[in-house]
Amino acid sequence: SFSVARGEVVGFLGPNGAGKTTTMRILAGYLAPSFGTAEIAGFDLSRDSLQARRQIGYLPENAALPHELRVDEYLSFRAALKDVPRRRRRDRLAEAKSLCGLAEAGRLMIGRLSRGYWQRIALADCLVHEPAVLILDEPTIGLDPNQIRAMRELIKSLAGRHTILLSTHFLAEAEMVCQRVLIINRGRIAACDEPAN
Repeated sequence: SFSVARGEVVGFLGPNGAGKTTTMRILAGYLAPSFGTAEIAGFDLSRDSLQARRQIGYLPENAALPHELRVDEYLSFRAALKDVPRRRRRDRLAEAKSLCGLAEAGRLMIGRLSRGYWQRIALADCLVHEPAVLILDEPTIGLDPNQIRAMRELIKSLAGRHTILLSTHFLAEAEMVCQRVLIINRGRIAACDEPAN
């Protein structure tokens, strides 16, 4: 069992096979738990699944994006799927793109962009509906050092406005970004404390 306080950034660490991605998929509503309960922003994922999922922005480890769409087309489509009111979509797209360093990328074809851009587009998708909770599974995986630095700064800038659960394999990354760290091993919490401890 664990909880993440409103506005907190918590790192989720553990060896491969520890259960990080499975836990995050359950919290995001992609997998049903075999037992136990999970709540997101006060909504039970089993009883109030739709309400709970409205509170979540989920960045999977390998976000699949459509190559044939432009950035704006994709984000507009995703905003519609997430019930962002039509009158607010333009503003929400502009803010999400600005936060993610995509302000000038709206007309670009997704399939022609780098992995770093893909991660930023996927994160903008997470933010477009103003979720209370961000679940970020390995958000810096596959990025070059400059892109990693930029992604870490972006995540830190989102702290306070969003509750963030961030999985990573790197303790150094958790130390730079997170206020608290959960370490799991074989599906059990091995440690939970501030990164310095």
